[in-house]
Formats: sequence, C-alpha cells, structure tokens
Amino acid sequence: MHVAHLSLADFRSYPRAEVALGPGATAFVGPNGQGKTNLVEAIGYLATLGSHRVASDAPLVRMGADRAVVRASVVQGERQQLVELEINPGRANRARLNRSSQVRPRDVLGIARTVLFAPEDLSLVKGDPGERRRFLDELVTARSPRMAGVRSDYDRVLKQRNTLLKSAAMARRHGGRSLDLSTLDVWDQHLARAGAELLAQRFALVADLEPLADKAYEELAPGGGPLALEYRCPVAGGSREELYEQLLVALGEARRQEIERGVTLVGPHRDDLLLQLGRMPAKGYASHGESWSYALALRLASYDLLRAEGNEPVLVLDDVFAELDARRRERLAALVAPAEQVLVTAAVDDDVPTALAGARFAVADGEVTPA
Repeated sequence: MHVAHLSLADFRSYPRAEVALGPGATAFVGPNGQGKTNLVEAIGYLATLGSHRVASDAPLVRMGADRAVVRASVVQGERQQLVELEINPGRANRARLNRSSQVRPRDVLGIARTVLFAPEDLSLVKGDPGERRRFLDELVTARSPRMAGVRSDYDRVLKQRNTLLKSAAMARRHGGRSLDLSTLDVWDQHLARAGAELLAQRFALVADLEPLADKAYEELAPGGGPLALEYRCPVAGGSREELYEQLLVALGEARRQEIERGVTLVGPHRDDLLLQLGRMPAKGYASHGESWSYALALRLASYDLLRAEGNEPVLVLDDVFAELDARRRERLAALVAPAEQVLVTAAVDDDVPTALAGARFAVADGEVTPA
C-alpha cells in the first residue's frame, strides 16, 4: 500500500497543498517550522482519525479558517481509492470515499495505514500509562477497524458512568439525599461488555507484539536486551466472556471506593503496559539511548505485525534521524528501507541516510516543491 497523492486545504499552515507521491523513500527537507511535519501529520490523521502531536482537532485547522480538508489517493495492489476527511472543530467531522455520498469518518479506517516514528515516541517509554494505552488502541484499530466503534462505545459508557458516580459523591459529601444508584448495575454491564472486547484485543496484541519488538530491539541495539512486554490490569485474561465476568466482579469490589471518589476505577482506561529491558522496567532505568531504541523497536514491531497481516503500512519517520547517533541512524535506515513507502522529514539533507535516497521535496514558506 502507498499514498499516491496528498491534497490539503486549510490544514495547519497550508491554505492549499498538492503533493504527488510514489512508492519508495520520499524526504521532505527544510528548516524547522516550515510545515514538513504538517504533511505527514495529515497522512497519519487519515489513518487514525487523530494527530500524534495534539489531542484535539482545533489546532489542525489553519488560523482564520472554519474547517480543514485532507484528501489522499491510496493505492492497494491494483485498487485505488480516494479518501477525504473534513475536519470541523466543535462539530462533527465528515468523510467521503471515492467522491461518493458521505460516510462516517470511522468507515474510512483501514484504507490508509501508517506506522509513524516521531520524537514524541519517547513518551511511550518515559511517559504516563495513557501514552501506552493510546499506542495499543491505535494498533488494535489498525488491525481491526471495527474496534473504533468498540472504543467509542466504551468511552461513551465510561462518561455516563462517571457522571452518575460524581453526582453520588457530591450528594454524599454535602449530606444531601442519597442518589438512586440502581442504574449503576446496568452501566456496569455495558462497561464490562465493551471493556472485555477491548481487553481481549489488547491481550492478543501484546502477545503478538512482544517477540517482534524483542527482535527489532536486538537489530537496533545488539546484545542490549532482552525486551519484554507485560499488560497490567486487575483481570487475569481469558475469553471475552471470562473477561466480562471478571470485570463485573472487579467493578463490584471497587464500587464503594468509586462512589466515595466519584470516578470509575476499574477498566481498560486504567491499565498499563509494562516495558521491561533485561530484568528491569525500562521507565526509570533505561538510558536515553536505550529508551529511544525501545520506542523504535515498538514501532518496528507494529510495522512487521501489520505487514504480516496482509496490508503493508506507510512508514513515516518524522524528524527521527536527528535524534539518533550515527550507529542507530544507519541501523534504522537499513531496517525500514525495504518498505513499500517511507516518508521522511528532516531539517537538512545530511539527516537523511543514504539508504533512504529517493524523491526529495523542499519545504519552505508554505510551499512544497520537488528538489
């Protein structure tokens, strides 16, 4: 799979941009702050409906505009599809496929797939659990686009349940009449059902990802491992039905504390992925270089996993090589060079390894021109 053409309207710094792309390596080169990352961010947004840089859509719309449009022609084998997303902060986003009638944005998930390397990836190792949960869920959805609906259902139920718990906690603190919590059992069932589906996918993903990540780490930093992944949650695993029953029990055990605190304390939104290097947790013990190699290994493993499942993703390396020493730079370049499409951003030509020699675009003053 590869992106053959990217078109932007009022996305980030671009009033308009048209970029023709092809298989192989393509580098966007130019000084910082000129819009290189905006280009690959747009492709990532088509693949995940989110940005690797910001949590909300508002910063993606050019100042003064009320919406942004990202459009791309995506080639999969002999098939070519045109995917379009209209980003409307504060309102529902819109999507079109092959210029047909409107579809739901999540209906275009899976057409474009990306694995993106960026300086922000260091937070996978050094950051909060939320960064690792997001990593897992984006990969779960890339493997199975229908999981976008499951995640949306889980978030909706969690919000409703938290609202009920918060009201109960406030009533208790202010000595008012206690709330009727009879509906909490129903919300528990809905939360456990969606949560079990998400947990089953996360458990399976971690099991599949671990050997690939260990292999990738050994290729990046020979002799520096082994690497191990452990999914941390209050349930033991099992089938979806077993996970559902375990979540119901855990929610029941936590209910008193949840009512006191006014928040849901059990579920996939509270879990973590423990990253181990050797016998120690990577967070707090790994050096800066080891942390970088670990983050890169997770991304390489993601790429290998998606490729093995039949739809090779586009590899995006956003200002990554400037962060690496010469040894890691050359090893990473050699590992990703065989991919069908690799998109690289760099401040100067020297930051692009020779193994990724290919098409070049100069990016400056809002213009993208072939170099």
